[in-house]
Amino acid sequence: MSIVLARVDDRLIHGQVMTSWLNYTGATKIVVIDDVTANDSFLTMIIKTLVPANIKTEVVREDACIAMVQALDERDKVIMLAKTPAPYVMMAEAGICLDKVNIGGMGIKPGRKTIYKNISASEEEVSQLKALLAKKIAVEIQMVAEDPAIDVSKYI
Repeated sequence: MSIVLARVDDRLIHGQVMTSWLNYTGATKIVVIDDVTANDSFLTMIIKTLVPANIKTEVVREDACIAMVQALDERDKVIMLAKTPAPYVMMAEAGICLDKVNIGGMGIKPGRKTIYKNISASEEEVSQLKALLAKKIAVEIQMVAEDPAIDVSKYI
């Protein structure tokens, strides 16, 4: 199994994921880790219809993310998408190897402060990002694959 992209993005599935990152990574599967989406069959159906038919798609709750990663087929090339860094912290603490976490979209909303341009995070999310960095996992802001990666450690 190969996690080719672990991304934090409020929007989950959208044009940047479907064009830039899917092509860049050569992913064969997308896993959305989000409690709200996983608990709503309509949202789950919408997510699955936005992904090309040849890409397997799975939507899981945060508390199921570790079991999901452990059950991945060794041939899978997976893009993981979550709205916050929390699932990646859970994975790292469970010993799942993540080389880096990509920050693609963490928009301004109540409880969040801007950390870099249009990227914002709550105190809890900043703490989660620091936890990833402490585990020697690179955390980078990069909207599309063609953009330069920005080391988030300089901004939190």
